[in-house]
Amino acid sequence: MRNTPLYSSLRAFADTQPLRMHMPGHHGKPLHMPELERFSELDFTELPPTGNLFSPGGAIEAAEDLWARAFGMSACLFLTGGSTQGIHAALTLACRPGDRLLMDRGCHRSVYHAMALLDLKPIYLSRPWRREDGVSGPISPQSVEKLLKSHPKCKTVCITSPTYYGVLSDIPAISHIVHQYGGILVVDGAHGAHLPFLGLDAFRGADLTVVSAHKTLPVPGQTALLFSGGLFHGDDLRRAGAIYGSSSPSYPMMAAMDVARAWLEEKGADDYRTTAAFVSDLRRTFSALRETPELRLDPARFVLNTPDGYVRKAALETLGVYPEMADCGHIVCILTCADRRAEFARLIEALNRTAPPAGTAARQIPPPPELPERVLSPRQAMFAPVDVLSLQKAEGQISVDQVAPYPPGVPIIAPGERIGKKHLSYLSEIGYNMTEKVRTLSHRV
Repeated sequence: MRNTPLYSSLRAFADTQPLRMHMPGHHGKPLHMPELERFSELDFTELPPTGNLFSPGGAIEAAEDLWARAFGMSACLFLTGGSTQGIHAALTLACRPGDRLLMDRGCHRSVYHAMALLDLKPIYLSRPWRREDGVSGPISPQSVEKLLKSHPKCKTVCITSPTYYGVLSDIPAISHIVHQYGGILVVDGAHGAHLPFLGLDAFRGADLTVVSAHKTLPVPGQTALLFSGGLFHGDDLRRAGAIYGSSSPSYPMMAAMDVARAWLEEKGADDYRTTAAFVSDLRRTFSALRETPELRLDPARFVLNTPDGYVRKAALETLGVYPEMADCGHIVCILTCADRRAEFARLIEALNRTAPPAGTAARQIPPPPELPERVLSPRQAMFAPVDVLSLQKAEGQISVDQVAPYPPGVPIIAPGERIGKKHLSYLSEIGYNMTEKVRTLSHRV
């Protein structure tokens, strides 16, 4: 494969058979696992021939620059701590401690953790509820502008696109609004690393974008990327990434991202387009979340509508088919360029074998209730002494955790909010496990 600066340099150095008197402790010898025997050959530490992730130059930065070009961005940082590392770094760059953050309430828990670390004060963006689909829809530019107008001191906006259900928000339009108000737009695109290779202009205009390469591309777990749209430079990304990342990042993981990008540019994008065409056929064949003019979707995400997602998922698993996630009315399947005709056929057969009886009514999923009372900031809540209660006994308590069922994939209760009767009623109505333990603010405080 051509144009793989990092992988090629590591391979060339390993081929010189250097005497490795440095970590890792395997010293390049085969690991005691047949599946990973040769993994160690490229598993180096920071040396003159291998470079340093958190220093400029060399093969690592050359490989990152190729990723930035593929995404239409100005700079890229490899992440070996998943999108969590990227989210923490991005918000560290975009915010000062104590700032207000206009955020999609459905953001990943890493955003809530970053708020606690940086003492950020959330202003929540609500998503419209799509009753006919039983999921939350995209965030509109108008809703962003309305909140920026009413909170003029808020200068950072954080949005998730695509969502777990594949729902895409109009990032170029939202970025235009944010920049009109002098703000910075951070996009958690963890589930969308493949979208640019499908020709989608999914992240244009974002100042900082985080994607999980491992979620949808042929790379190992924990591999991710942080991109800058131009406001921040490579040195900025490296400085912030080093705060939250290991000083001994995995070279094989970084090399895998280098090779995956080259493969996608050479031929993998064609495989992804084949997968997207198959998903399009699935959506027509089965009851599924479908794209409309008001609802843009990830072309490779298949969300099956079903009367009881938990039961259907369990039935699929007895056939050896393991979806990504289920809720009371859906099953989410992540299809990628790794899937071929045999996998497609196996999925169709399993869906047909587990189909509910004809005429079974789809479950109507109610919209989430209004937001709970906020009592504490995320930082105050997450670092407070706690008691542990079952959710059914927690009415009136202040939650230290997120309580985030699917649907809607959005916290019904966020850290620092009071657990109300109507929120418990809603969770019970959608079949949430009310005996689940939740951490609440200790009465000793």
